[in-house]
Amino acid sequence: MACKLVTLFFFVNLLMQIPKVRATVPAIIVFGDSTVDPGNNNQVSTVLKSNFEPYGRDYYGGQPTGRFSNGRIATDFISEALRIKPAIPAYLDPKYDIEDFATGVSFASAGTGYDNATSDVLSVIPFWKELEYYKEYQNKLRKHLGKDEANQRFSESLHLISIGTNDFLENYYILPTRSSEYSVDEYQSFLIGIASNFIRELYKLGARKVVIGGLPPMGCLPLERTTNMFFGSDCINEYNDVAKDFNKKLQGAVTELKQELGGIHLVMSSPYDKLMEMIRNPSHFGFEDAETACCGTGFFEMSYLCDNMNPFTCSDANKYVFWDAFHPTEKTNAILADYVVKTTLAEFR
Repeated sequence: MACKLVTLFFFVNLLMQIPKVRATVPAIIVFGDSTVDPGNNNQVSTVLKSNFEPYGRDYYGGQPTGRFSNGRIATDFISEALRIKPAIPAYLDPKYDIEDFATGVSFASAGTGYDNATSDVLSVIPFWKELEYYKEYQNKLRKHLGKDEANQRFSESLHLISIGTNDFLENYYILPTRSSEYSVDEYQSFLIGIASNFIRELYKLGARKVVIGGLPPMGCLPLERTTNMFFGSDCINEYNDVAKDFNKKLQGAVTELKQELGGIHLVMSSPYDKLMEMIRNPSHFGFEDAETACCGTGFFEMSYLCDNMNPFTCSDANKYVFWDAFHPTEKTNAILADYVVKTTLAEFR
């Protein structure tokens, strides 16, 4: 009991330390994959869903929402820190309307990637379709607020992109098509090109504040460790090296785009170092386990394999860096959000 109280105190204290920045942005507009999908996949014909228990057991009311975590995801905490609202809704969720979306909305889809071929793997929303939804949203907001006010809001809103891991772990290293067409280096450049064009399109649509996330240490995800069990279940260094190389290229693209697109406030946020710090020294952050996940055995379960019938799921997710074999716990999301707010988002204060 004492241990649980200490853990709870640590978590609450962390939330209180997330800076409450006076809102300099009126809304957060989100694009990406499961790291920032609050439930769009609930409305998509795909097996990749999380709108059932035990997902969401630590969310408001203990309700699963489609977020791939036990509670809130990083963008929710960022929105709260910017004093906008405590959670960002999914664009396809019928419970919400344009009034809710006016201060923040997510078009993200779990399982998607920069590459259209990645979204085809599990029949999720492709990255280009997220942009089409954004255009639709813009038209709705202009009708709701008026053209001038809506256009002003688009230019002042923070557009946040978090995507890319699935392109490698769900596509390139699993299926033969892309790996036969491209070397790893060439595939990285192919994805960077898509990312750059996406930002150009956002710019044409009036976005002037854009944050794009780099890749995490994807070789240390519990699922990847499990595939490496014959080598002691260590992190797969090759995957981590690919993530670091990709991040360097992405930063280079960001630098070029800032010179190309006049008036854009574009920055890159990398979760790599902070998440790796948690993985290497979990006790420093109040964690007990950074190698296996809370849900199920912690080795391979995610989505429907992580359900309420699994008897192995942990009782306290705050002890774990990862919730399922691919996604962080709410506590990890809070720490990452705190890091982003204090570093990358400091430029937007």
